[in-house]
Amino acid sequence: MCLDARLDVLIVGGGPIGLVCGLAAQKAGLSYVIIEKGSLVNSLYHYPANMTFFSTSERLEIGGIPFVSNNARPTRSEALEYYRRVAESQKLNVCLYEEVIDIQGAYPVFSITTSKSAYTSRYIILATGFFDIPVLLGIPGEDLPKVTHYYSEPHPYYRQKVVVVGANNSAVDAALETWRKGAEVTMVIREAEIGKRVKYWVRPDIVNRIAEGAIRAYFNAQLVEIRLQEVDIRTPEGMITIPNDFVIAATGYQPNFAFLEKIGVALSPDEKRYPTYNLDTQESNVPGLYLAGVVCGGMDTHVWFIENSRVHADKIIQHITSRK
Repeated sequence: MCLDARLDVLIVGGGPIGLVCGLAAQKAGLSYVIIEKGSLVNSLYHYPANMTFFSTSERLEIGGIPFVSNNARPTRSEALEYYRRVAESQKLNVCLYEEVIDIQGAYPVFSITTSKSAYTSRYIILATGFFDIPVLLGIPGEDLPKVTHYYSEPHPYYRQKVVVVGANNSAVDAALETWRKGAEVTMVIREAEIGKRVKYWVRPDIVNRIAEGAIRAYFNAQLVEIRLQEVDIRTPEGMITIPNDFVIAATGYQPNFAFLEKIGVALSPDEKRYPTYNLDTQESNVPGLYLAGVVCGGMDTHVWFIENSRVHADKIIQHITSRK
């Protein structure tokens, strides 16, 4: 547990971008704390156990600290080790398993309530990501225990009839891995083809498995109901029902919009729900409250990544030190 404190900067989120913000604040001589409701780089921890990043290791580096990988593209376990090493070697002030419940006020005094403590801070940086809240299908049966929005590893699906919903990286990885470990896999895909963003060395694999019939795929289709032992799928040829043991709904995730609105961050009225912030400084419509990382993209969760949002930290700290 982190002790009560009066701070220059409180950073919400202990993912890679939250750590970058902590490093920048530390370098600038600002008092700060990083509050993370789960483990260090919690989103990365919840990635599939065998995941390989699309980016090369140098594009995932933070604070100028080298990320050396044994592979052309680093694995999840290598990334977890790297960010632990950064936090430890740089003695970052990170409070883990502590959830921010509420933020009141504006510059120069914010009052922050967490699940463990209370803080006051002159500035707030939100680097909360989007991985914790899945985009729901909104269909009957989605709340059954056999349905998951978080795929981790293939072993539990051995000899099981698995439906995978989605056509991008998470869905494709789940389909290929579970099939290779003995599952009977059916993909349900809204679009007419496998997603264009699928890793280029993986896309031919899934396309070929579908073409040869090893993995069944319904394109331009929707899962419409889930029951204990079967599911209904709407296809261009009509409604079908197939036996089913598990559903992996790789439908994506979204930022915590309710929390953003609760603390006063304005969101666009369209379906993208872009948060309001200054592109030059990252400051939101709430004075002294800044946004960093993927949370800036609203529902466009494929706009900001570790490699292109690291610059947010420098912009924020430069703006803060210019006002101090």
